[in-house]
Amino acid sequence: MNAASRLRILFAGTPDFAVPALTQLVTENFAPVAVFTQPDRPAGRGRQLQASPVKQAAIAAGMTVHQPVSLKNPAVAGLIAGLRPDLMIVVAYGLILPGEILDLPVHGCWNIHASLLPRWRGAAPIQRAIEAGDEKSGVCIMQMDAGLDTGPVIRRVSIPLSGAETGGELHDRLAGGNLSEKSAAAAKLEKREARIQWKEPAAVLERRIRAFNPWPVAWCMIDGERTRIWKAVCMTEHSEQEPGSVLAAGREGIDVATGELVIRLEELQRPGKRRMSAADYLNARSLPGRLDNGS
Repeated sequence: MNAASRLRILFAGTPDFAVPALTQLVTENFAPVAVFTQPDRPAGRGRQLQASPVKQAAIAAGMTVHQPVSLKNPAVAGLIAGLRPDLMIVVAYGLILPGEILDLPVHGCWNIHASLLPRWRGAAPIQRAIEAGDEKSGVCIMQMDAGLDTGPVIRRVSIPLSGAETGGELHDRLAGGNLSEKSAAAAKLEKREARIQWKEPAAVLERRIRAFNPWPVAWCMIDGERTRIWKAVCMTEHSEQEPGSVLAAGREGIDVATGELVIRLEELQRPGKRRMSAADYLNARSLPGRLDNGS
């Protein structure tokens, strides 16, 4: 028996982002003795209970899975203590680990976090990095303590950002491992943030549209329709028109005045319809002279 197989590791994670880390542990002969993930949730049109991506991967690999609703229950701490962990690895688990659980593993708990800590602590570091126009992002492995992503960083890997990534694309790069700064709170994404405010600068709107792709997706009202904006680009032109004014519309896109410069909408989605190019959108309907102001 080698050293890797003797190390008793617990893994805690829930979404797709956490699956590559779990898979790599198994590949490198560090298979966890147990996996913790959030309870099954309703999903899809039928609202049927669906296992998390981590649970699906763990079951496929023959690992034991636990799904506590909360980690504050003393019974959960007792369960973890009984597993005699040397180390717990946490990746986008979604539940706060209380102090009594952080202290149980011999070597503590390590968190794999999708930002260059201390930059972007919190729930949505990938989207916030794009929204803020950061020039780089990355992944950190940190020793967890009682704070929110405040423990010492053990290792970091950084990658440059091109300024064209969507939230989904950066998620996949960081999850797949293709990989001292100011701290900021990567607050949880709220659906209300996705509504476009045309009075903001075009560069800010363009970054937000990319950051919120594929969720929650930026949107605006166009003649009473809640219209999703999937892709846009900040132009160099200035306009004296009121923010939200439609300046031009054609095959290349829909040019809209903003608080600073012009933004070109390139891919839109009407309610109940598929995503489509601006050209296809314009073939299906006409545009008003001014879009709603987002108020």
